Amino acid sequence: MSYRDIVYQPGTVARVIMNRPQYLNAQSRVMIDELDDAFAKAVADDEVRVIVLSGNGEHFSSGHDIGTPEQTMYWEARGGRPTERMPFYNWMKTSYLDMSLRWRNLPKPTIAMVQGYCIFGGWMFASSMDLIFAADDAKFLAGHTEYFPVPWDLGVRKAKDILFESRFIGAKEALEAGFVSRVIPREKLEEETLAYAHRVAENDPFVVQLCKFSVNHAQDAMGFTNAVEPALQAAVLRLFQNSDMKRGKRMFGVDLALKHVRETQE
Repeated sequence: MSYRDIVYQPGTVARVIMNRPQYLNAQSRVMIDELDDAFAKAVADDEVRVIVLSGNGEHFSSGHDIGTPEQTMYWEARGGRPTERMPFYNWMKTSYLDMSLRWRNLPKPTIAMVQGYCIFGGWMFASSMDLIFAADDAKFLAGHTEYFPVPWDLGVRKAKDILFESRFIGAKEALEAGFVSRVIPREKLEEETLAYAHRVAENDPFVVQLCKFSVNHAQDAMGFTNAVEPALQAAVLRLFQNSDMKRGKRMFGVDLALKHVRETQE
């Protein structure tokens, strides 16, 4: 599979790079499918020991693509995105919830390397990785999105604090909340992230896999996986309780929170 919206670099530490810097790495439908394919390719490659997810350019990801020309053409070629309740829900579940859970449970260690904006869908993608190494200029924005790990990422009261206000948190605050693993000066982010990844790659991959799955299973024993699907159902229900999808977007906080980046995506 040749890629349009990502770059895949195999190796002991495989690189999966979102590559739409002109749109701050907004997540197109094509990008999501390509990421899923690249992760599967890295898992199937015995040479790969660690996977690093990053974004090309100044920002990790501005989140969901809400209307770039490429995204519009994608849906026009397919007769439009689903609008009826059941097809829409199934599309959201398959495209975001199921895929994010699959990435969370990849049998190899994963690291999100985050700089600049990490918004909504960007938070989802970063959260589905095992570790998050953030540049000191990283800015994170959580939302009640299709894959909703925020209470687990931040704790319940911190999650409410952030979500009620719909505000960005910086790398330091994200580190203090336990969402980010390390904060690194921007100019050293790639160097230090890859150095850590190579150190992990030197360990027995079977032992690393067991450690990862044991931690994930412990989180699941506390209800993680069983909690995220009802959160998706609640998010979809909010959309269909309103007269149109545009009003639903406002309820998700897009009009408020993404005013910093919407002009870039249009």
